[in-house]
Amino acid sequence: MKTSKAKYPSDLSDEQWAILGPLIRAATGQPGTIDQRAIVNAIFYQLRTGCQWRYWPREYPNWKTVCSCFWRWQRSGLWDQVLGALQPMVRQAQGWNAYPTVAVIGSQSVKTTEKGATGI
Repeated sequence: MKTSKAKYPSDLSDEQWAILGPLIRAATGQPGTIDQRAIVNAIFYQLRTGCQWRYWPREYPNWKTVCSCFWRWQRSGLWDQVLGALQPMVRQAQGWNAYPTVAVIGSQSVKTTEKGATGI
C-alpha cells in the first residue's frame, strides 16, 4: 500500500483509510474517476474548518465535485451505512460488546408558564 503523508490534520491516515475506503467503495458500488480518498479528505477538511466550499486548498478535487459527492452520499444513506459499520469496531476497540445489550430511556419534566403562548 502506498503511504501518503497527511497535508492537513483532518486528512485520513493510511490506517483510517484502510477501514473507511472499502466501506465507501462498497456503498458507492463504483470506483469513480476521482480519488475517493481525496474526496473524503476534502469533505473532512470542510467539516473540520468550516470554510466555504469554494475556499479550500487546491490540493483537493474541485469543490463542485466534492460538494456533489457529499450530498449524493448523504441522500443515498452512505454516511449512515459507514457509521453503522464503524460503531461495532469502535465499541470492540474500547473493550465493549460490538452491539449494546441494554438501553436506557430517560425522561425529564420541564416546567412551563401557566399561560400558553398566544399570538403565535
